[in-house]
Amino acid sequence: MIDDGKDATDRPAVSHCTLREAPALTPRFRQLFARSWPEFMFHGDVREWSSLIEFFPEFQLALLGSEDELVAAGQTVPIPWDGQAEDLPATIDAIVARANAARRQAITPRALVAVAAMVDADHRRRGLSTTIVRGMRRLAREHGLGYLLAPLRPTLKERYPLIPLESYVTWTRADGAPFDPWLRVHARLGARQLGIAPETLVVTGSVAEWERWTAMRFPGSGRFVVPGALQPVEIDRERDVGRYADPNVWMRHTLD
Repeated sequence: MIDDGKDATDRPAVSHCTLREAPALTPRFRQLFARSWPEFMFHGDVREWSSLIEFFPEFQLALLGSEDELVAAGQTVPIPWDGQAEDLPATIDAIVARANAARRQAITPRALVAVAAMVDADHRRRGLSTTIVRGMRRLAREHGLGYLLAPLRPTLKERYPLIPLESYVTWTRADGAPFDPWLRVHARLGARQLGIAPETLVVTGSVAEWERWTAMRFPGSGRFVVPGALQPVEIDRERDVGRYADPNVWMRHTLD
């Protein structure tokens, strides 16, 4: 998602609802999701993603514009959490699996996890990322949850794929705010960093698959900079495999 993190004066008026309240939005919700990520990200090791809409529609947030067009959306899921960084799930799949296990076992969740935030391309750079996060915070409060947790995929990190994420997250602007706009949005709303998740999502495929997903050629083995990837993709032609690990930054919003 691209957003400059500023208070934009041309921010469109939006209304909020969930897929529980407006299930007819589900096809448009899925379409926006499909347009929001690089192709290779759809081939990662996430097995239970569809259960977010099926079992947790009340936690899928839709933002509608003046003519009821879907301008942005956020996907969240409630999980049990003991409040310690060590208890954070290591992957996106583990987040959803923990939520489903708690649902089946009737375990009371303690935190809401923001697993995706999407802004339609025609409405980016207009402050909607902040609106999404505020909406997620509101959802958490409405359901009696004490925290909003977010494994963030920093917006501008793909421009600096050779810089370790541990270094990138320390970069700041002249005013002391985080360099990355997505991190900055959360920081301005009071969130604090909890740590790095080095392999939130892992994508593995053959060399031919990676060439199809990226429209690139990989003539030899090595580490390749790929558009949309936050760090290099590792290609091994001898084994006919390419591997990419998507790193995220965990941030915590403590709610009143």
